[in-house]
Amino acid sequence: MMVGVLALQGAFREHQAAFEACGAKTVQVRKVHHLEGVEALVIPGGESTTIGKLLADYRLLEPIARLGREGMPVFGTCAGLILLAKDISGSEQPRLGLMDCTVERNAFGRQVDSFEADLDIPVLGETPFRGVFIRAPYITRVGEGVEVLAEYGGKIVFARQGNILAAAFHPELTSDLRVHKYFLGMCKS
Repeated sequence: MMVGVLALQGAFREHQAAFEACGAKTVQVRKVHHLEGVEALVIPGGESTTIGKLLADYRLLEPIARLGREGMPVFGTCAGLILLAKDISGSEQPRLGLMDCTVERNAFGRQVDSFEADLDIPVLGETPFRGVFIRAPYITRVGEGVEVLAEYGGKIVFARQGNILAAAFHPELTSDLRVHKYFLGMCKS
């Protein structure tokens, strides 16, 4: 399995390390030709407006959106969740719009309000997953076909719609590989 990791800004190296620890091969994606041979794509956390602008500047926005619409598995964390959302509250920033949901940016507060919390995520098993939330968004609305996988404080923080997976937290900043393994399982099914 060749997993592309969008490497324009954000925590892409940590995602690469996690997927490689799961046995997958990875490649950094910075230009359109880097998508050749990629079977799945990860959009890391970082600054969503910056990543969105760079996606547009490097002409990656439409090719990635097309691949996602055609069924390629795409996984977004934090800023990646924002970029995957169809709607972003109060923003017209560039986005892929692959998941039928509305997202609130910086919804848990500013950088100083970042936190960690144990999350109950049934698809990962009974053991709670330690979620790392950094200026995290959350999902305020889901459309038909979007499966809510986890909530925190009544807010949606992990969801799936077919081949699209989105997390408000940073699984790549923990040693727990269950979220990355779950995504790889999606890729194989």
